[in-house]
Parts: sequence; structure tokens; C-alpha cells
Amino acid sequence: MKSITIKGSQRESVGKASTKALRNAGKVPCVLYGGDKPVHFSADEIAFKDLVYTPNAYTAVIELEDGQKFDAVLQDIQFHPVTDRILHIDFYQLFEDKPVTMEIPVRLEGNSPGVRNGGRLLFRKRKLSIKALPNLLPDFITIDISKLRIGQTIAVESILNDNYTFLHPDSTAIVQVKASRTSVDDDIEEDEEGVEGEAAAEAPEAEAAE
Repeated sequence: MKSITIKGSQRESVGKASTKALRNAGKVPCVLYGGDKPVHFSADEIAFKDLVYTPNAYTAVIELEDGQKFDAVLQDIQFHPVTDRILHIDFYQLFEDKPVTMEIPVRLEGNSPGVRNGGRLLFRKRKLSIKALPNLLPDFITIDISKLRIGQTIAVESILNDNYTFLHPDSTAIVQVKASRTSVDDDIEEDEEGVEGEAAAEAPEAEAAE
């Protein structure tokens, strides 16, 4: 998985006054959990732009001024209820031998025959929660919908693998195609294609007979 580097400074004081001063200076107070003890630090708000305001999933490399460097994932984020500015971020430190939980975006590939026949594509889960070792975290989960017909559903149980564990019931629907008023039955379309194919095959024979 790709990483975003966050350059910050360790916080000497974690009181309300110092926290307010940091925010007034355009910085975000943060805490890194998961290690021997919590690490309190701050970084410029703009440094989180590519990590927070994106549909993609990234890990983070936190580089502090004193030379310390940590691999981490964003665990929790608080926004101001009015301005939507970032108020606080919690990170969780990554270790090679410890599984971590993360939400991974889902990407669809292929063209659904059900949608071509007028069905409605319902994208139920645009992100899926998984648990995996850091080196096995995928950038995204790809789902092929090229065989998805009207009335069919692709659920978690059909994309299970050995690299990570899904934190959803196996029956959880990810994407499905439902019929609409203008949709055509997939089986009917297949029958029509078959008839056209037979007619095309018979045409040369008819011409040869003449």
C-alpha cells in the first residue's frame, strides 16, 4: 500500500491552552498509539490533505523533527462541526508482525450485462473493512462485474482470499443489479442472439442452394 509522509513536531505540552494555540497556528494536534507509550505531536493542517481528503486508502509515515520515524495508519479524525477543519487525529503504529484493521476502497471493473439490459447497478459497499499484516494491505479491492446479470449480487463470500480477513458477514452485498421498468431479461437477450447467430449461419447455405 502507498504511504503519505507527515512531517511533524513532538508536543511538549498537551493541555487545552497549547492545543488551542496549535490550532490557531494552522496545526493539527495528533496522537500516535500502539507503541510502548503514546506519542503526542502536531503537523501543519495542509500536510494531511492527501491523506484525509481522498477516496483512496494510504498508510502514513510520521517523521518528527528529532529524527524519529513511525509507520502508522489513521485511526480516528475529528472535524469542527461548522468549519469542517481538522481538530484532532489519532494514528495507530504499524508493526510488521501485527495485523491491522483498515477500510479499503472497492473498484469495479468490466461492463455488467444486466446494466446493458437496463438494470440498475447498486453499489452497496464502496469500502470494505479488512484485517491484515501491513505488507499485505491492498490499495483497493477489485471486483469484476462483467458477468453480473439482472437479479444477481456479488457478496463478500465470493471474494474471500488468504491475504486478509473481511470484517463483514460473508453474505454482505457489495454490488448488485436490480430490474427496472425498462430492463430486458438477460435470458431473452441471449435467446435472441442465438437466433440471429443461427440465421446468419443459414444464410450462406441458402445462397449456395440458389
